[in-house]
Amino acid sequence: MSEEDRYSFIAEWYDPNAALQRRYQLNFYTKDGSVEMYDMKSHRLFLRRTKYDEVRKEDLFVGNKINVFSRLLQLVDYGDQYTARKVGSKKEKTLALIKPDAVTKMGLIIEAILDSGFVISKAKMVQLSRTEAMDFYNEHQSRSFFSDLVSFMTSGPIVAMELIGNEAVTTWRKLLGPTNSSTARSELPQSIRARFGTDGRKNAAHGSDSNASAARELEFFFPSSTGYGPKNTAKFTDCTCCIIKPHAISEGLTGKILNAILDAGFDISALQMFTMERANAEEFYEIYKGVLAEYSDMVVELCSGPCIALEIQGDDAPKTFREFCGPADPEIARHLRPRTLRACFGKSKIKNAVHCTDLPEDALLEKQFKQGADATVPCMWA
Repeated sequence: MSEEDRYSFIAEWYDPNAALQRRYQLNFYTKDGSVEMYDMKSHRLFLRRTKYDEVRKEDLFVGNKINVFSRLLQLVDYGDQYTARKVGSKKEKTLALIKPDAVTKMGLIIEAILDSGFVISKAKMVQLSRTEAMDFYNEHQSRSFFSDLVSFMTSGPIVAMELIGNEAVTTWRKLLGPTNSSTARSELPQSIRARFGTDGRKNAAHGSDSNASAARELEFFFPSSTGYGPKNTAKFTDCTCCIIKPHAISEGLTGKILNAILDAGFDISALQMFTMERANAEEFYEIYKGVLAEYSDMVVELCSGPCIALEIQGDDAPKTFREFCGPADPEIARHLRPRTLRACFGKSKIKNAVHCTDLPEDALLEKQFKQGADATVPCMWA
């Protein structure tokens, strides 16, 4: 096998039984989509080369998490210079913000982001305090528009995202278009600001202007030290829980699903991207254990990659949103209720696009799943 046919990464996996961080060399062969793993401590083969369709070439970049046979692996470095040169040379991270004036259009904006080849690796909806907004825009403190800008950015929720892509900073700013939305409509009518912005301040979205700014701004919203940053917007009242499943995210359906939910008249009052460990997924689905034959497969799907948790508000949200999701089996949904989420975006009873709360009394429990109860288990709303 030639070097050109193989990508190599250093991957870490936390072994909960041994309470150890284990490190592997993960090799991915592009010709047949097979993977193999070597234990770097023992220098022994851990996983013999095996075809594994759940890992795609597009998923392989430093900083991403991938699931290989129920082990959630964090890709922390490149395994050789060839991989670093081919995969990492143009890969960048940048911050994207959907501003208060465009949050109701988040589905369309995210769809445009994904269609442009970006990977969304982190995302959450937050409500900035005045202090946080002043801190974030500190470089503009002496400008005449500073006060109005702070007032606008604290006037409602925003969606913060980490985008990864080739030359991400430049590519995202080009997709955004000119700062003034009127100018954008004249010069780049298909840009984000042309389509969704109003003027120079209410211009739908923000993008970092350099790699240095991107690093600083991403640290502000997604700090590496604490992992939290500005508080999310979860209300935990008069609402229900929805989870966009990993397969739907990997298939690029996130924007379409969000758009469908908003078009149906529901409000999305909180949004958070997260990845579940197997133990968390088992606990989350515990109510189905011994009840549904698909329980084990449901667990595997839920922890196979990043999910997006949504807090949904609307009239009698637990009931009406559950009806909008449709039957668990997408084939049945397509026959009986063809306009439901699972009918439109589901593939099978396991890969059925979204999870929604089945019982009204479970809605709060699911949204608060493990919040603060166990420091070793990340909350989906952290």
